[in-house]
Amino acid sequence: MRMLAVLLVSGAMVAPAFAASITNKDGDAVVLTIVENGSRSELALASGETETICPSGCFVTLPNGDRVGLNGDENVEISRGSAVIK
Repeated sequence: MRMLAVLLVSGAMVAPAFAASITNKDGDAVVLTIVENGSRSELALASGETETICPSGCFVTLPNGDRVGLNGDENVEISRGSAVIK
């Protein structure tokens, strides 16, 4: 039993960290509202800018008002205020 606990803990320590990547493909800056672990924040992205967000999942409110749930391993592009998730 002790060996299983050690293996689980060591496996968790070497597991890769994931996070969503979000890129603003619009010509203007956008502001996204992010809710992660109950905390709300805003993220401003300039045109062409990419940020890494939501390592443990989150909800993102887009400029067009849509709300998208992310697991933390997506590549997201903002285009015309909407999200394209890859």
